Amino acid sequence: MTDTLYSISVTNIENKEVPMAQFRGKVLLIVNVASQCGFTPQYEGLEKLQKKLSDRGFTVLGFPCNQFGKQEPGDAEEIKSFCKLNYDVSFPLFKKVEVNGAGAHPLYQFLKSEKPGLLGTKAIKWNFTKFLVDKSGQVVERFAPTDKPEDLEAKITALL
Repeated sequence: MTDTLYSISVTNIENKEVPMAQFRGKVLLIVNVASQCGFTPQYEGLEKLQKKLSDRGFTVLGFPCNQFGKQEPGDAEEIKSFCKLNYDVSFPLFKKVEVNGAGAHPLYQFLKSEKPGLLGTKAIKWNFTKFLVDKSGQVVERFAPTDKPEDLEAKITALL
């Protein structure tokens, strides 16, 4: 099991490896996203948070996931294009990942072990589950897909 968030590497949507250590000192909202989900309009709220708070040391990290109802069937180019055209997404997007099961990405294994869901369940229930991480890489809170990004602003700004 991974010791810290910053010992993990992820692959961005351009297929380049990115050490999570590059986000040290930032407040993060890590979200598993999908372009064909009932919660997809949350991209708008996520982008508003990004634009409003990024200059204060905050960033959203979007991880496309196709594990829930096959709601992210596209390849990297399609995902990038969808996000840009429909929501003008400026926050970092990453390569499609699995968040549950044997193939779960180490980042999600770490997040789920640090902040289990209701009743201690580790599984991610659906797309747009959100993890709030403080500047030192501690997972502070886990939010359900139904929690709207705009409702998280006060909790984010408290960590900035």
